[in-house]
Amino acid sequence: MSWIAAGLGTATAWADKLWIRVSTRLPHRLTRDLILGLSIGIAFSLTSTRLAIFAQEWRRSRATKSIPRRPIEVRSDEAVPGVVGLIGNTPLVRINSLSDALGVDIFGKAEFLNPGGSVKDRVALRIIEDAEARGLLHPHTGSVLFEGTVGSTGISLATVGKAKGYEAHIIMPSDVAIDKVLVLERLGATVERVPPVSIVDQNQFVNLARRRAHEFGNVDLPTNSTTDDIVVSTTATDDDVHGAPTPRHRDAVEHKPRGFFADQFENSSNFDAHFRGTGPEILRQTGGHVDAFVSGAGTGGTISGTSAALKRAVPDLKVVLADPEGSGLFNKVKYGVMFASQESEGTKRRHQVDTVVEGIGINRITHNFELGEAIIDDAYRVTDAEAVAMSRYLVANDGLFLGSSSACNLVACVRLAKTMPRGARIVTILCDSGARHQTKFWSDEYLAKHGIPIDVGMIADLLAA
Repeated sequence: MSWIAAGLGTATAWADKLWIRVSTRLPHRLTRDLILGLSIGIAFSLTSTRLAIFAQEWRRSRATKSIPRRPIEVRSDEAVPGVVGLIGNTPLVRINSLSDALGVDIFGKAEFLNPGGSVKDRVALRIIEDAEARGLLHPHTGSVLFEGTVGSTGISLATVGKAKGYEAHIIMPSDVAIDKVLVLERLGATVERVPPVSIVDQNQFVNLARRRAHEFGNVDLPTNSTTDDIVVSTTATDDDVHGAPTPRHRDAVEHKPRGFFADQFENSSNFDAHFRGTGPEILRQTGGHVDAFVSGAGTGGTISGTSAALKRAVPDLKVVLADPEGSGLFNKVKYGVMFASQESEGTKRRHQVDTVVEGIGINRITHNFELGEAIIDDAYRVTDAEAVAMSRYLVANDGLFLGSSSACNLVACVRLAKTMPRGARIVTILCDSGARHQTKFWSDEYLAKHGIPIDVGMIADLLAA
């Protein structure tokens, strides 16, 4: 520890020089001793500060160096193996208008550049590949992926599924933007739209997807999992599955079509996609110099997995939830109670989670959210009007055409930035573009019908406050 000795030696030498200068001028020994003590104290304080800064930099450097270069680095000089090779390694873009106005750096992970158009491509790929590794799925066997989703995960499963040899059957609430339904149909997915109801209803879209996967085959296969509700059924016979393990039976079970319920809300492959991908990418792109991470939560996989990876390298990182109207997660993080005022009798206007923002917000604790709940430090409630205003502000000032959850995240970033010192670095997720939100969030007619104002000046006021 020679550098520590050098620091202490410098402090002592500085104090000795000061003592020689003042000792000949000060008449009273008590005064001279007091000055000497203060000088030594200041010197040691400066040295300890330097040591703390050095330790922090060393820890960050070690964390970033430990991240393997593949597949994290951006592939600018090579071909990739099909559509799945395009997933991840998304750029980190500085949001200039917000950053310059606030004196901080707000960065967005441009997840809308994934081939399926959203952050959910990472999740879809991880779920499928983990299921293949466990022997639950085999490609090009006529197997079907079932999922309940408000759109983005369904689109990603249909995209990745086609690339890897699977079909997709997606169950969606009937009040989601029709843009997403049209994309799914163009991708060849089967789409069922059902009324939005509570999770306790057996016909709720997630519950129905689970049931459809079960109904697809003749018999359910064991998944050997205690942490999720994955369902895998097969069209093989009960005798093939439970009979003597002959080569004929094994071949029938392996090559017959299967129905697979992806279970994005409870399947920990969701968390892992961000813990092993999104988080390490952010660390590399920032060199470990990140002060806060902001994200919304629907399944909870993005905020939990990404922040867990970041906090492991940067323990003092602040993790903040951006939560839309109607969701109970804000109160859960702030006060430990899962409740939203819109749940009060007679106050609901639209969706189960009462907001025009799609993809984030929920009124139950999922397994993926639970995995990271303890490391979420704070939460901000974002209104529909604020999210709408932010989306229009970003188009006008940055040329960024973003979806509703991205806008919600950036409103929370602005509020957080107000509490942080100048030069702070905040990272968030730009989940998808505005292209799949044109009939709701980006529709002036829809917003007017539901009493949601479009007031871009609201963001200017927020920045100036």
